[in-house]
Amino acid sequence: MRTLRYSINVTLDGCCHHEAGIMPDEESMRFWTAEMDRADALIFGWVTYRMMESAWRRPRTGKWPEEMAPWERPFAESIDSARKYVVSRTLDAVDWNAELLREDPAEAVLRLKQEPGGALWVGGVSLPLALAERGLIDEYRFLVQPVLAGHGPRLLDGLRERIRLELVDRQEFRSGVVALQYRPA
Repeated sequence: MRTLRYSINVTLDGCCHHEAGIMPDEESMRFWTAEMDRADALIFGWVTYRMMESAWRRPRTGKWPEEMAPWERPFAESIDSARKYVVSRTLDAVDWNAELLREDPAEAVLRLKQEPGGALWVGGVSLPLALAERGLIDEYRFLVQPVLAGHGPRLLDGLRERIRLELVDRQEFRSGVVALQYRPA
């Protein structure tokens, strides 16, 4: 069975809004590029899909914007070319190397996990909550930001039952960010 990894930036007080942490730097972008490259396919809900598409889809000109730093381009290339699945009952269609999955989120992801292939990666806030509650996430990677946001969506907020995790790796960045990797215990 394919493994499913969930990775997200999170502040010290649990906020996982994409603008709550510190701005990405070269070191964190290398981390995120490696995350994308380790996945056979990416899974998004519609909100995360639209957000990522607006930020990281290659422009129609075929050239990345001049204001994009050279160290951001490997991530942009990786996510732009990745195979994507979008779990949504509200979208009519998707493109950007994506397939729309309209069934129950947990059932859709369970089906993907049972298909042949490499690891899957999920991002976002709501979809990972539904998958964690069904025990479908095999690995959690949190980039803990040295920030107290004070507001915003919280990591896996609303989880009905406790999930015990085991720390399997830790990486400290120069910025003060700490990448923590966990597996269900």
